[in-house]
Amino acid sequence: MAKKTEIKDLVKAGVHFGHLTRKWNPNMAPFIYSEKNGIHIINLYKTVNKLEEACSALEKIASSGRKILFVATKKQAKNIISECASEVNMPYITERWPGGMLTNFVTIRKAVKKMSAIDRTKEDGTFETLSKKEKLRVDRTRAKLEKNLGSITGMTRLPGALFVVDIRREHIAVREANKLNIPIFAMVDTNTDPNKVDFGIPSNDDASKSIEIILKKVTESIKEGLQQRDKEKAENEAKKEKGDEPENKTKEEKKDK
Repeated sequence: MAKKTEIKDLVKAGVHFGHLTRKWNPNMAPFIYSEKNGIHIINLYKTVNKLEEACSALEKIASSGRKILFVATKKQAKNIISECASEVNMPYITERWPGGMLTNFVTIRKAVKKMSAIDRTKEDGTFETLSKKEKLRVDRTRAKLEKNLGSITGMTRLPGALFVVDIRREHIAVREANKLNIPIFAMVDTNTDPNKVDFGIPSNDDASKSIEIILKKVTESIKEGLQQRDKEKAENEAKKEKGDEPENKTKEEKKDK
């Protein structure tokens, strides 16, 4: 079981700092504790409750074998997202969100396959038969695909959920997921509408330390879900092996008779 999040750790990371009061979204009112120097202060007790709720749901999704797609294109979140997602072998988007990434997933998969096809030409020697100009063009295409889609090569079907940092910035991703009824987990700051996501975690989505502490907790829960899945697989395999022995013996006994 993951260690419970401490309020003091969230305060230290600045998770409680919201946006300027004039930029607030009224739907965030239930999660705002007070205001100080024109800035809204988030109620961290509610943050902890929502974080635990989100982590529990993410653990179940991970244990079911479905992928969780992480989305964050803002500078202060990119590296954190890529590191945390990679740690649990989950797909992520840290560059521009490709329009139709979810709603036109078939086309996106074709682009990923194109990248794999280019790699095969380099392995079988076909690439070397191209002219210098053609090689340059192919390399540029490959680099562009890698930059935008390289992190989702292992995602062969639609994800089981999205985890988003800054739903205002990633509004296209949120809209596509909502259209397909894909659960959305997100850090929701005081300038966002939490009603647009299924599991909103009230928190500062601008500070890297705040993003990191939330993502670390999320990653721990996903790890536990994956470990639970591996454990269940091992147990099922063991049961199958034990179940085969009596069956084989019975067949042999029948042959003897």
